[in-house]
Amino acid sequence: MKQYSLLVALFLSVMGMQAQDARSFSLNLYGGYNFSDDLDYDGYRATVEDGFQYGAGFEYFFSTNNSVEVKYLRADTKIPFYGPAGNQLNAGDDKGAFNYVLADYTHYFNTGSNLLPYLGAGAGIGIVETPQSGSGTYFAWDVKGGVKIKTASIVSVNINAYLESLSAAVGNSYYWTYWGPVGIEDYVSTFQFGLGAVLSFNFKN
Repeated sequence: MKQYSLLVALFLSVMGMQAQDARSFSLNLYGGYNFSDDLDYDGYRATVEDGFQYGAGFEYFFSTNNSVEVKYLRADTKIPFYGPAGNQLNAGDDKGAFNYVLADYTHYFNTGSNLLPYLGAGAGIGIVETPQSGSGTYFAWDVKGGVKIKTASIVSVNINAYLESLSAAVGNSYYWTYWGPVGIEDYVSTFQFGLGAVLSFNFKN
């Protein structure tokens, strides 16, 4: 029994040392907390309330300290919408959700220890679900920074902060120029800051 335990410990240790070799990959499980954001447009106002976010991603290390990742994130929230008079237009029907499908690039900084600070950014699509409007798909992006804590097993933990945004076309504004009226499409963007943790399972090809 002792020999078996020793072999298991040795195996996990070797796997841990290979956690960020080139051509290795990670299965990442996400958990985070998004803080609220206010949106204003033409006298109307909406609030994306704070709430928890969860998801998963597949990360591939094409070199020792650089990776690309495809991930899916979801945050269930409330989105109260107010008219110019300040009255809530969707009272009792303001539940919604934000879904992100993003492709990220991340660079890890080698410190010579099991602590790896990192910075990353990505882009993709955001899908907003609301009871009154159904769902809509928009351009989305994120930036992130944190620390990856490697262990002597295939599991590592990331502590991070991030900013997520999506932009939606909401109408047109017209401006008079020398050549006549010119229409410009107006956009409203969300900016949600969050704090989270990632549980990573690291594997090597």
